[in-house]
Amino acid sequence: MTKDAILKVEHLSMKFGGLMAINDCSFEARRGEITALIGPNGAGKTTVFNCITGFYKPTMGMITLKQRSGKEFLLERLADFEITKKAKVARTFQNIRLFSGLTVLENLLVAQHNDLMRASGYTVLGLLGLPGYRKAAAEAIEKARYWLEKADLIERADDPAGDLSYGAQRRLEIARAMCTGPELLCLDEPAAGLNPKESLALNTLLNGIRDDNGTSIMLIEHDMSVVMEISDHVVVLEYGKKISDGTPEHVKNDPKVIAAYLGVEDEELEEAISDVEAVAGGEH
Repeated sequence: MTKDAILKVEHLSMKFGGLMAINDCSFEARRGEITALIGPNGAGKTTVFNCITGFYKPTMGMITLKQRSGKEFLLERLADFEITKKAKVARTFQNIRLFSGLTVLENLLVAQHNDLMRASGYTVLGLLGLPGYRKAAAEAIEKARYWLEKADLIERADDPAGDLSYGAQRRLEIARAMCTGPELLCLDEPAAGLNPKESLALNTLLNGIRDDNGTSIMLIEHDMSVVMEISDHVVVLEYGKKISDGTPEHVKNDPKVIAAYLGVEDEELEEAISDVEAVAGGEH
């Protein structure tokens, strides 16, 4: 059974002056799956992410997010904070952006600031310790501890976030994003700079987010071992255009993808495609 799309990107184009960074790109991310956006340096991956999360307004195209409730949002028409608050899209960046002086637990409570402010009535009700606020505060701590458990960081809850290893900081940043209750989690190179042990811990966390929480994930990633191991769906860009779209196995064996990563000339690509078609024809 094919899952419905949580995100539809249709005819997306992004132009910076005379540079066409994204050129008529269309793809879908399905609900409850991990979708990887890959491609050589300069392919336009981060530009696509910036359009989805509201940092850029695309020159052309539509980006539609459909929540579990059935409510739809045209992301290109929303401000970045509305995409986070209303459409429930969370994002992490290539550079870790934690509050290093706060504790690990406090970093996850900061992510729930808006909920706590609402519970306080945006006044001093929280300081008065009224039951409604106490209940909200207890729930925020419970949610934070849940995600610290998932990220294997519960024993470091009271340590400064800046004291964590690089890989642990990556997991903390993802846990913080999950505390906002996103329907779509966008991760910009989450495995960058991780050693094999840290990559394994990251894979475990991301698989848990998908399988246990049903959250859809989109990620940009250069580490092909991570992409091929955890992704359900892979979209490949080159020079701002989509050149392949399918399962990891399909994409891995696509001559256009191989050529893009190896820098093969067009003539050699045509030969490679012919070779693949000949082999496929011989198998039938």
